[in-house]
Amino acid sequence: MMNSTDALAIGRLDAHGQAELVRSGELSARELVEAAIARIEALDPALNAVTHRAFEQARQKAATSNGDSALSSVPYLLKDGMDYAGMPSRSGSRLKKNAPPMSAGSEYSNRLDRAGLIPLGKTNAPEFGLLPTTEPVLYGASRNPWNVAYSSGGSSGGAGAVVAAGMVALAHAADGGGSIRIPASCCGVFGLKPSRGANVRARGPHIIEDFLVGDTLLSRSIRDAAWAFAVTTPDQKQPLTFNPKSRRLRIGFALENFNDEQPSPDVAAVIRRSAELCQRLGHTVEEIKRPFDGPAVDRAFKLIWAYLAQDLVSSSRAALREGRLEDVLEPWTMNLGASSESLTLTDVDQIFSEAATAGRALEDFYSRYDVLLTPVLKHSPLPLGALAPTQAFEPMYARMFDYVSYTPLQNLTGTPAMSVPLYMSDNGLPVGSMFAAGRGQDELLLQLAFELEQAEPWAARWPKFSVGA
Repeated sequence: MMNSTDALAIGRLDAHGQAELVRSGELSARELVEAAIARIEALDPALNAVTHRAFEQARQKAATSNGDSALSSVPYLLKDGMDYAGMPSRSGSRLKKNAPPMSAGSEYSNRLDRAGLIPLGKTNAPEFGLLPTTEPVLYGASRNPWNVAYSSGGSSGGAGAVVAAGMVALAHAADGGGSIRIPASCCGVFGLKPSRGANVRARGPHIIEDFLVGDTLLSRSIRDAAWAFAVTTPDQKQPLTFNPKSRRLRIGFALENFNDEQPSPDVAAVIRRSAELCQRLGHTVEEIKRPFDGPAVDRAFKLIWAYLAQDLVSSSRAALREGRLEDVLEPWTMNLGASSESLTLTDVDQIFSEAATAGRALEDFYSRYDVLLTPVLKHSPLPLGALAPTQAFEPMYARMFDYVSYTPLQNLTGTPAMSVPLYMSDNGLPVGSMFAAGRGQDELLLQLAFELEQAEPWAARWPKFSVGA
């Protein structure tokens, strides 16, 4: 029988490393799943990152795993809200706390099924994914493995925590305003928000979600991320591999956020170090001014985020059969929705107009540069409670949009961006560096990520913490 030390050691491997244990005959698929279950049971009490356990379902799937694909038999976790047959989708909301198991999965989760991954359950997420921290009233706060007093980010905060802690090597994340890149940055893992339309469909048709949201698997290695991207594209590509002779890039880096403000000094230091690394690798790197109208992007995102909240509140009101809406929805959700009640069709037109204008500005930028380097967030990970959904709305509104004043650009324009865990802040917490490119240039970013991983192998940091072990 596998002991806890062996199970934790397996958790230090990336998904390709875990799959090789099965392919070589060193472990069976069932043993690989049992090791992940043991890690979750040992580590999650300190982190509160796993909200639904589907262990028996996973054991049954492992029994029929045939190991005929690159990552067959590798266990992973889905974000709460991603549909999967036999598991409930609660979206972090008390409104859905008694939701029954779904009868079918999404096209995205079905694709992962066919690729041989084995889901163990669901991860913690804020109510309807509306916050960059994961502290829902329904489940409680997901804590950062590097320091449990801090947030693991959001909205895919549970996903970031389980990958960083080594519970699983892969975890699904979805990004409508930064929710892949934010937890990747906070937890020191890798996350690529793909170009609009680069994935197969992950949820039902919804004009705002289709416009904003991309899906990925957070990972510890770039080879895992490249595999995940390839198997979820509509035409199911072959995974990209590292090319040491890839072309040198023209990289512009900017520190100021949408409102011409500088990030905190520790974040600025990380971005400058990342720029210097790129220069040492032979890329042309130049500090630039922000190449788009930041206040217009900020205004458009605030409008569309509030409009999305209003739509969620309205649909929740229609779904509630008895009781008060404020007893099942969080204050943040209710108040953000209420803030958009005066929106007109002219305002909605303005959202899409400003997004299109920002897109054209980026097209011009990417005619001169290949990559844009910026912070992911204005600050390093925040203490738990700083953005809790029960806080007073007006100061919370200002703090929240200030904190995420970099990431929404790519959601509005449909362009790809990735958070790369190159360096740490002065207080020992991860700070991601965000590299972005033109629409459809996802593989260009992944190739750069391969090179950065070779130059600064963040895997060397993993054994330095072991929550609950």
